[in-house]
Amino acid sequence: MKKIAIQGGYGAFHELAAYKYFQGEEIEILPRDTFRDLLSSLKEQRSDFGIMAIENSLAGSILPNYQLLKETPMRIIGEVYLRIRQNLVALPGTTISNLHEVFSHPMAILQCKEYFEHYPHIRLIESVDTALSAKEISEKRIPGAGAIASRIAAEKYGLEILADGIETNKMNYTRFLILTENGHGIDKEKVNKASIHFALAHKIGSLSKILSIFSFHEINLAKIQSMPIIGKDWEYQFYVDLEVNDYEMYMKALESIKPFTSGLMIMGEYIKGEVFFD
Repeated sequence: MKKIAIQGGYGAFHELAAYKYFQGEEIEILPRDTFRDLLSSLKEQRSDFGIMAIENSLAGSILPNYQLLKETPMRIIGEVYLRIRQNLVALPGTTISNLHEVFSHPMAILQCKEYFEHYPHIRLIESVDTALSAKEISEKRIPGAGAIASRIAAEKYGLEILADGIETNKMNYTRFLILTENGHGIDKEKVNKASIHFALAHKIGSLSKILSIFSFHEINLAKIQSMPIIGKDWEYQFYVDLEVNDYEMYMKALESIKPFTSGLMIMGEYIKGEVFFD
């Protein structure tokens, strides 16, 4: 049985992502409070794989997770996209009119801000996780409190769904990375996506050279994310997802950009993720 570390409690969207990616396999879910705890679990070999959210189609990139991946190198061996359906949940018998506060992860709150504009009497409070918020309300029997959480979290903790699908935009997807300490290679012929990172000095044309090289080798950039390098003024770390149609051309492109970068590293080569609904 594969041990899968997730951020959050049972019923979190990370758990849903794990079941989608490893569907048909026997897995054991190991909840962790933070993403750092998740990576520690992998490094100390207490779990086989980890699931880490990296971006949301509405709220954008989860920037601290990029930094964590750089600090604690893990191999990306896959990805999965999950359509996120957010629900307002509370103790049975609770109504929206007698709710005073709603707890959830900051990303979930961002995704549902518009819904709560119609209920100015409800205070939104950030917490570490969607599912853990639901769990706490259930276990402590907190009156007048609700949570933004998944359907399976509501079922697991015996809460009622007061309103379903409260996210502002229904095209609400989160991308999750599948991580492991050592990684396991797949056939080069099957690789159609790769994640890399590198550093660039803040010089005129430095990034455009890199982009031109990828274009010359017919490599499409699925995503590019920049972050300043702490302690180095005006130098930036770039995290890039590449679509790979020809593995040989992809390797040639990496060789060609080396002279213009520092610390070039392949974070993972894998197969493009499928899109699932919760």
